[in-house]
Amino acid sequence: MDIELFWNGPGARADIGFAGGDVACDHDIKTAVLLSLFTDRRAEGDDALPDPAASRRGWWGDALDGVGAGRRIGSRLWLLGREKQLPEIVARAREYAQEALQWLVDDGVASRVTVDAQIVAPGVLGLAVTVIRERRAPQKFRFEFAWTDANQVRS
Repeated sequence: MDIELFWNGPGARADIGFAGGDVACDHDIKTAVLLSLFTDRRAEGDDALPDPAASRRGWWGDALDGVGAGRRIGSRLWLLGREKQLPEIVARAREYAQEALQWLVDDGVASRVTVDAQIVAPGVLGLAVTVIRERRAPQKFRFEFAWTDANQVRS
């Protein structure tokens, strides 16, 4: 059982949920999907950083040896925060989200995960995620991610 997280699109963050005065719990994979997408994965050596003076981010535990060695937690969606809203950037967002969720298939949690990405409003990227698992109904999630400079329409 996991603490249930709820996505706050306008705030671009996940919040812990409460139910009846207690922390809400989740028996499913919504929290895993949220953490996979919206935790900052370390940028690759050839990734262009939004701010060249910034760090490559990432979770410190990725550097540890042991179970899951070589596996990285999170996504590289944060790299797109200052990009223009162009079709190739939306395609990259889809690729980054798919990459972040691939562990669900690799670990046998899901048989397939699909991601669709699109601009849903000026400054807002929409992600539609479908998780397919054996003998269960597909689970569908929708998330919105605001670009850093969302007040300006970019083309």
